[in-house]
Amino acid sequence: MTGTSRTAGTGASAVVAAAILWGTAGTAGTLALSGPADPVALAAARLVIGGLVLAVAAGPATRSLLARGRPLPLLAAAGAVAAYQLCYFAAVGRTGVAVGTVVAIGSGPVFTGLLSWLYDRRRPGRRWTLATAAAVAGCAALVSGGEAVGVDPAGVLLALAGGLLYGFYAVTAARAITAGAPSGAVMGVLFGGAAAVMLPILLWRGTAWLGEPRGLLTALYLGLATTALSYYLYGRGLRTTPVARAATLALAEPAVAALLGLAVLHERLTAVSWAGLVLLGAGLVVVALPERAGSAAPGPARPPAQERAQSSA
Repeated sequence: MTGTSRTAGTGASAVVAAAILWGTAGTAGTLALSGPADPVALAAARLVIGGLVLAVAAGPATRSLLARGRPLPLLAAAGAVAAYQLCYFAAVGRTGVAVGTVVAIGSGPVFTGLLSWLYDRRRPGRRWTLATAAAVAGCAALVSGGEAVGVDPAGVLLALAGGLLYGFYAVTAARAITAGAPSGAVMGVLFGGAAAVMLPILLWRGTAWLGEPRGLLTALYLGLATTALSYYLYGRGLRTTPVARAATLALAEPAVAALLGLAVLHERLTAVSWAGLVLLGAGLVVVALPERAGSAAPGPARPPAQERAQSSA
């Protein structure tokens, strides 16, 4: 394996590790919500804790990042991180968990690839397109289980808005990291800003449930593991992994969630769900394989040498 392939493989592994952590959030949240915790409050606490940790860990690098260059895209991306959570919960409330989850998570890689193409003029490769389509179809089959579900148009639009918001903040982060910004600082700005937005929402929804051991431990796990650690890994992965490829690899999240539901929550999967899990896994394996030299891959274009030198200074 060449050095470039090894580096790309390490980046993809970091993204998959982040997705595995994200996949544990549903089970942890389900266990917590059997108590008095509110879903929106739990999501807000997750972002507040995780964002604060990422911002503190990055330290002065976050201020330096905002002071130089153009801070507006990163601040807008921070708002998108918070808005994604709100859109997702609003979508699930209107059109149900299955449809809301499939549309929000499944559309994320599609929007990411399109935005990457729009910003950087790099057309997604055929292999990525086909593998992503297979992975999204597998995700839909896995989550729905082949059962008929009601669809609310407004809920679907909210879920699509969530997918677009995810694509926007993922591409914005990837462009900043590829231009030379430290990945930890980028994630510190995005999630520290999101934490500031979500703190009033957490206070509005109530914090009494954090006084119970189960609620507090769940919030800490969601904030520290499924937000701070996972997005630290995701940021490191974006150093060497094209952002559209990373977004597709992140579809490992629903697969992990489904397997944990089987093992921990004693849920059952239908035959359609099992087929979807296999199709999703096959798509992820294809996306994870290294690209051939010279093949097109969706992601942020490398800036000119002079710009890279300036951004690294």
